Amino acid sequence: MKSIKKKSPKEKIITYLEYLTKQPQGFAYKEQKVKKQPTTPPNKEKLLNQLFFQYQNCQSCPLATQGRTNIVFGQGNHNAKLMFVGEGPGRDEDLQALPFIGRAGKLLTKIINAMNLKREDIYITNVVKCRPPNNRAPLPEESNTCKSSILFKEIEIVNPKIICTLGASATQAILGDDSTISKTRGIFFQLENKLVIPTFHPAYLLRNPSAKRLVWEDMQKILKKLEE
Repeated sequence: MKSIKKKSPKEKIITYLEYLTKQPQGFAYKEQKVKKQPTTPPNKEKLLNQLFFQYQNCQSCPLATQGRTNIVFGQGNHNAKLMFVGEGPGRDEDLQALPFIGRAGKLLTKIINAMNLKREDIYITNVVKCRPPNNRAPLPEESNTCKSSILFKEIEIVNPKIICTLGASATQAILGDDSTISKTRGIFFQLENKLVIPTFHPAYLLRNPSAKRLVWEDMQKILKKLEE
């Protein structure tokens, strides 16, 4: 096989100069830039559907065998800037497979409307997707299993600007077990590129109507941050 002789740097310069002398007057060498192909934004609805399909018959924690009727996944705007995260589905949610549609859910809808928003504008979900027996708080095993399998992936896909945790269980699931609602309510916390603000659960407001004023103050803080 015949070997190819490599040109020395000097020979390369001479060849290039010869090339330039043959070009028309006014010729200027321009390095060609490679055009960047536009990136296609991810199809969040498709990604969420794939996630939910993966866990449509979930048996990962004890709640799967403790009387659930349906797994209640999140619902709302896949591109929402605001996400509400509650504790877990109740009786009405379990029957209809929709989050926050019972008495507490209707109150949450009123709060959202008072913010001049619609449920279709935001995204609503829960820490656990199956109803705990007798509407008790989720146990640590149940909460940890569901949030690592589904909730954190939901948050990653939707990628909201602000997450509003509703009640103690949701706040501890997002911010840590030592985060009490009494000490964290109304305060913004940084979670990677997102802000988290805890507030009272609507079910708590049904039992303690005087706390509605505090929650409304928190919603005004959220609105201000959304406008920034």
